[in-house]
Amino acid sequence: MTTQKRILSGMRPTGPLHLGNLHGALLNWANMQDDYDCFFFIADWHALTSDYEDPKNVPDHVKTIMIDWLSAGLTPEKSTLFVQSRIKEHAELFLILSMITPVPWLERNPTYKDQIVQINNKDLSTFGFLGYPVLQAADIIMYKANGVPVGVDQVPHVEITREIARRFNHFYGNVFPEPDAILTRTPKILGLDRRKMSKSYNNAIYLSDTPDAVRSKVLQMVTDPQRARKSDPGNPDVCNVYEFHKLYSDDETIFTIDSACRKAEIGCVECKKMMAEFLIKGLGPIHEKRAYYLERPDLVEDIFVDGSARAAEIAGATMEEVRASISF
Repeated sequence: MTTQKRILSGMRPTGPLHLGNLHGALLNWANMQDDYDCFFFIADWHALTSDYEDPKNVPDHVKTIMIDWLSAGLTPEKSTLFVQSRIKEHAELFLILSMITPVPWLERNPTYKDQIVQINNKDLSTFGFLGYPVLQAADIIMYKANGVPVGVDQVPHVEITREIARRFNHFYGNVFPEPDAILTRTPKILGLDRRKMSKSYNNAIYLSDTPDAVRSKVLQMVTDPQRARKSDPGNPDVCNVYEFHKLYSDDETIFTIDSACRKAEIGCVECKKMMAEFLIKGLGPIHEKRAYYLERPDLVEDIFVDGSARAAEIAGATMEEVRASISF
């Protein structure tokens, strides 16, 4: 039996994963596999909170995300990888927790407020969207996770989970540990237009993009907004392309780009072309693994089945304890 602390995190299957997902979560998850008992799940029920009108693509997105995970370094030998909807106990615990969660806790959720404003092309005035932090709490405490790896902006999500677990324990006995937020390093990486990289903004470079697609997208990237001409000195500190250089290019190139840009000795197009080749090289191992798993769909399904079976065993034991605690 493992003595490692358990962590859990998940992703919604709303489409293929991009570089923001890779650097914001996946690489951190992969690096944590040797130090923690890791549970990572694809949150397909959560996808319904915003895509409930047209969910037909969700099953395909689930498969794509699993392949992206495996390609980025997650492995079933070190982590439990599973699909949320295959573990029906998540829905049962969500129902029970929703009975004790005060509505004001959900209404003050900063993500809820932000997305109501930002996502104006969908009707988000549903109980499911308001209550998704309760389902999120069920996902986490079902496995009695000690921690949740998150970026700073996601800490409020973990705090709501802690409050819900604390409230349940107050009413029914000490069943759930209160999970901690495990802050992970997230490098600065923006989309092609300098906004947050997102599928919704159509500004992302995907893990599944071909080398030619990467080259084409990099040429579209916004650079130093104050540099109108090649003869104008640039400022790499405000250039998104330079941030990518720092992630993917070698030290000599990074130093050269920094100096040449400030002296107007290199143009933005040349700089972008150089970065694109380093980026393609950096993504090479991921592309090789993606090709391997794309050719072996039965292997991917076996990973789904095995991971979900491991998760279901723990979820079943937890729900027996929950039912007993509420005298059901």
